[in-house]
Amino acid sequence: MAGQFENQGGAANMDPSALRRWLLSKYLSFRFSDEQVTKRRHRAERRRRADSRPHVVEYFHQVDDAYSHLAAQLLARFAARYDVELQCHLVRGPLGDNVLDAQLLLRLARSDSALIAPQYGLSFPASLEAPEETSTTLALSVLASLDSRTLGQHLAAVSEALWHGDTPRLHQHAGALGHASASQVGERLRSGTARRAALKHYSGAMFNYEGEWYWGVDRLHYLEARLAALGADTTPGEPPLAPCPSVDLGEASDAASLTLEFYPSLRSPYTAIVFDETVALAARAGVRFQVRPVLPMVMRGVPVTLEKGMYIFFDVAREARRRGMRYGHLYDPIGEPVRRCYSLYPWAAEQGLGTALLSSFLHHAFARGVNTNTSKGLRKVVESAGLQWHAAEPRVGKGDWEQVLEDNRLVMYQGGLWGVPSYRLLAPSGDALLQVWGQDRLWLVAREIQRYQASRST
Repeated sequence: MAGQFENQGGAANMDPSALRRWLLSKYLSFRFSDEQVTKRRHRAERRRRADSRPHVVEYFHQVDDAYSHLAAQLLARFAARYDVELQCHLVRGPLGDNVLDAQLLLRLARSDSALIAPQYGLSFPASLEAPEETSTTLALSVLASLDSRTLGQHLAAVSEALWHGDTPRLHQHAGALGHASASQVGERLRSGTARRAALKHYSGAMFNYEGEWYWGVDRLHYLEARLAALGADTTPGEPPLAPCPSVDLGEASDAASLTLEFYPSLRSPYTAIVFDETVALAARAGVRFQVRPVLPMVMRGVPVTLEKGMYIFFDVAREARRRGMRYGHLYDPIGEPVRRCYSLYPWAAEQGLGTALLSSFLHHAFARGVNTNTSKGLRKVVESAGLQWHAAEPRVGKGDWEQVLEDNRLVMYQGGLWGVPSYRLLAPSGDALLQVWGQDRLWLVAREIQRYQASRST
């Protein structure tokens, strides 16, 4: 494992914060490597067989979460297709430092769910308003009256009535299925949230199977593939219920009238695995491409809990494996390494190599395990980007780069986005055609480019 990292001069010479970063980086690289994930899965399957247990999938539903509404629509088909015991829990939303702004997240989830629902053959209401509080309370009361196995059979119908504002239908469900008291609802939410916490997660719309987490319809294909590999798919060879969307421009090209704004961060592993793909897509489409880097969230004062950080690194590793890209030999660049590289960005951009510099930094930090906090490490980044170190070195830590990044952040926030990587696709008028957050939304960018060009040609 030590060979995954370049010689940093020895751990004994590091200050405590650098030593913690080095040790954590080595641990994450090891734990989420393909080899270790495979070993953990084999051990889990041996234990399951030894205990004569069925394949138990646990699902955690947050009633007011749009992503949960999408996931609920697939539960019955999922349970029918796969030889699993599906156990459903009701949970509260993310708590404490696991969420920046709960209402902001719920609002983003609604707009995002409306965009992705058609891809999976699912429904989402045209209105992006949150369900009424009284209806949400009634829906929770109905669902809390059901046990964890029966819950999965009725979640979709109750959720559909709730999200489409069909109060009479909710009352019909209450009459047919029963309803729980306020104290019983509270207990179900407490126990479901506690179960999720015990399994080390924090969000709604989550599936858990034998130690691994799968988020909503976006990551369900990973769970489907895992169950299929274990022989639990009752219709092998059929397409998955929630296939991963492909990033496909089709015939779209020469979209020079459009502008694609890309908001990356140098400490974001999700950015690391999609940066070059985004650059390549922009080139193929012929859009006007603007890279607008921002500071990492944690360096903007947004905390990241251990459970959230561990899920992110696990999820990014499997996303990188799916892409067949080099990733995972990391050396966390949080703090000074990010600042040092950003201080060189305006100078590199003047030479037409700003994008190359950011790409090089991400590759060295997340795929080669280079300590970018040292002059030796940063020199590798600079020279790999096609820049001269002797010209770069005097500029390290200087310049007016902070205001540029802050301006980028403000524009991103105005679009209702706050995480990275984010995308804004702008029409010639400057109006936003699409504003989305996440490396797993690049396919939406490609399709919106296609849609816009098709509308212009008719």
